[in-house]
Amino acid sequence: MNDVPTKNLRIRPFTIFLICVLVPLNCWWVSASIIRGGGSPTQVSLFFNAVITILILLGLGLLLRRLRDTLALNRAELLVIYTCISVGAGLAGVDRFLVLMPLIGHAHWFATPENDWLNLFHLHIPQWLVVSDKRVLEGYYHGFSSIYESFYLSAWLPAIFWWTLFIVAVHLVMLCLSLIFRKQWVESERLSYPIIQLPFEMTASGGRFFRSPWMWLGLTIGISIDIINGLNFLFPAVPSLGGKLYDLRRIFTERPWSGIGWSPIAVFPFGVGLSFFIPLDLSFSCWAFWLIWRAERLLGVIAGWRGLPRFPYEAEQSHGAYIGLCVVAIWMSRRYLKQVAHQLVAPRRDEPISYRFILIALLGAAAFIVGFCLKMGMTFWIIIVYFAIWFAIAMAITRLRAELGSPVHDLHFIGPDEMLPRLLGIRRLGAVNLTGFAYLYCLNRAHRSHAMPHQLEGFKLAEGANIPLRRFALLMILASALGALGSFWAYLSMYYAEGGASGFGRESFNRLETWLTYAAPPNVPAIGFATFGFGLTLLLAAMRMRFLWWNLHPVGYAISGSWAINPMIGSIFVGWLLKWLVLKYGGIRLHRKAIPFFLGIVLGEFVIGSFWSLLAVALDQPMYRFLF
Repeated sequence: MNDVPTKNLRIRPFTIFLICVLVPLNCWWVSASIIRGGGSPTQVSLFFNAVITILILLGLGLLLRRLRDTLALNRAELLVIYTCISVGAGLAGVDRFLVLMPLIGHAHWFATPENDWLNLFHLHIPQWLVVSDKRVLEGYYHGFSSIYESFYLSAWLPAIFWWTLFIVAVHLVMLCLSLIFRKQWVESERLSYPIIQLPFEMTASGGRFFRSPWMWLGLTIGISIDIINGLNFLFPAVPSLGGKLYDLRRIFTERPWSGIGWSPIAVFPFGVGLSFFIPLDLSFSCWAFWLIWRAERLLGVIAGWRGLPRFPYEAEQSHGAYIGLCVVAIWMSRRYLKQVAHQLVAPRRDEPISYRFILIALLGAAAFIVGFCLKMGMTFWIIIVYFAIWFAIAMAITRLRAELGSPVHDLHFIGPDEMLPRLLGIRRLGAVNLTGFAYLYCLNRAHRSHAMPHQLEGFKLAEGANIPLRRFALLMILASALGALGSFWAYLSMYYAEGGASGFGRESFNRLETWLTYAAPPNVPAIGFATFGFGLTLLLAAMRMRFLWWNLHPVGYAISGSWAINPMIGSIFVGWLLKWLVLKYGGIRLHRKAIPFFLGIVLGEFVIGSFWSLLAVALDQPMYRFLF
């Protein structure tokens, strides 16, 4: 990413207008695709809806240039729009608003005399954050209504207002952390940022990416495979070309081999393309640790460790690994952070954004988050520990994306809302804090559509395209607000018309009911395995720093223990094998020639995958989903 212009490119008011239009539209696309059977565009690190939006704008730019050259968007504007869509529309994905929306009314709509929620935790519900009127919720859950009716809209406005402010504050803290580490992680360390190679190359000056015959070959392959697989979904007589999960448990049916658990194998073209840009040691570590996890499961079955019912406690180990990755990232930046602290006392005028201003904004946003949770009734010290863990996970995800380009990083069901009860026990936390955890489930169910990696990747794009940082940072915050409001609009309009789902609300509040009914003590094995994961991550990082020949990367250990790596592992293995063969027999020269080919494969599957996604939305019925 060294195609650097000689001067800053303008971001015109028309670009800001496009952001205000395109972010809510992409929120609608993401939410409608999820609800109507087109899959979720935000399940992997590179959001295909953002890439396709940029592709459409590039096509329109070609037409506008024939009328007047200044009408077309420049590279900086295109990359700003891409980043803002990724930050804003990511909120509409499966790990944010699809989880948040059912939480807002679930506790009141599904309270019954049998579950006794009224006495169990209704007293602790923050009424200013929820919708409790069953007449309003009837339209939400049953459909055949409209959110635009004043009775419904006025009931939802307070919840929309407070949740939007909270989400913007969370995004602002992450943006400030990205700005603090930007100079070290973008300019000094020169990390590779594999995830943004496609949008960066697509917007290169002169359209050189689209003149590469290798790109068109890869594009044709990706398009052809997705067309055939889509037709196979509609007409099973048509043969498929992969794109389906095959569970190895169908082969290993006898004990102890059945102990490997769910072990899907599949090859997705976009996954192979993305994996080609992952450093070899990470892609090797991903599938190597995936095999190690299966070996650990077999060990638990063979040894008959019934006292450790969830052995090998993959989620807990992964949680400790992510915290370890954050510690390693901060430790490696310690000298730089000393310089930042010095600039707080004696600021430099050449910095694009003052570190003092960044710190003030960070503390202000953090104070709002603390005040928000105190108003919910949570305890101050629990709020501090909770969000310290949460932002540590955010920093670990951001660093591993910047350095190694992991295609997935979900970390399902093991955020601070799960670890604190296991660490402290239910009684120590109390009913009020646990009720707060239930409403913050939208932050913790999984971390696939996290905003912070996109923010830092945006600053990397800004370096490559000379985008003014101050305006860019403000536009990211605007995108966060637009993403929250656009997601509310998209889900409420569809749910009031078609009926809302209760799934993730059921997950969160059934868990709360279990917590309050069976007050479990601290979970010693879970604590032990999380500590082991933390320690092993530090050990793996130290081995990599000390020995050049050490290939097992701590990031591979962290991400291979979570759910989303399973559908991707076959693609990662094929991507690793192809890259190894290219480098071994063709060297760096062939590797450079192969780059547009693999980017073309990703783009080809994104193009036809978007077609199937939009067709599912238009017809309101499931279509082929290339994102497993």
